[in-house]
Amino acid sequence: MSDTEIGGREPITVEVVAGETYWWCRCGRSQTQPFCDGSHAVTDFQPLEWTAKRSGKRSFCTCKRTKTPPFCDNSHLKL
Repeated sequence: MSDTEIGGREPITVEVVAGETYWWCRCGRSQTQPFCDGSHAVTDFQPLEWTAKRSGKRSFCTCKRTKTPPFCDNSHLKL
């Protein structure tokens, strides 16, 4: 599998809705960070499916280096 690209250098906070499914970009190529726009089609990557258990704000990783996908763990601070 090829290396992920850096999709951003800080998390993006999104208001999520309980029961909604979100597709987090794993490849870093998406123009709609932090979510997938299909740009992974030329890679070996697939987006990560995540369903919100409750509504509220969540900080999604854009650097793609997190150890807690799809959420930010401050890995971007080491870039």
